[in-house]
Amino acid sequence: MNIALPLPDDKKLMVTYRVEPGCLGPKGKDHIEAFCEYAEKGVAEVDADFVHWHIIPRYDKTLSEMQYSVNSKKLSHDKADKYLNVFDKHLDEFEGHLQDKLAVLIDTYWDR
Repeated sequence: MNIALPLPDDKKLMVTYRVEPGCLGPKGKDHIEAFCEYAEKGVAEVDADFVHWHIIPRYDKTLSEMQYSVNSKKLSHDKADKYLNVFDKHLDEFEGHLQDKLAVLIDTYWDR
């Protein structure tokens, strides 16, 4: 399948990642909003041809840590994996890469 990149925004995979305030330490709730803005800028270019990132605080633990959608339609884990397969990506590796990137961003957030 030949897909022209970058995709239009309504065709991109929206990845919503909810960050626990506690990952920033005991005073994480005081910094989580600013960190999420910083992190979203830090991942904005990662797979930007077909992914749009939305990094937000996870205040409600009943909501999933990661959520996927295309054009405002939620995708299951399996459907998100199929979407990424078109770009020779696998969801488990994709999620692991994001978590590694966020760990680095947490460190650099405190060093700035």
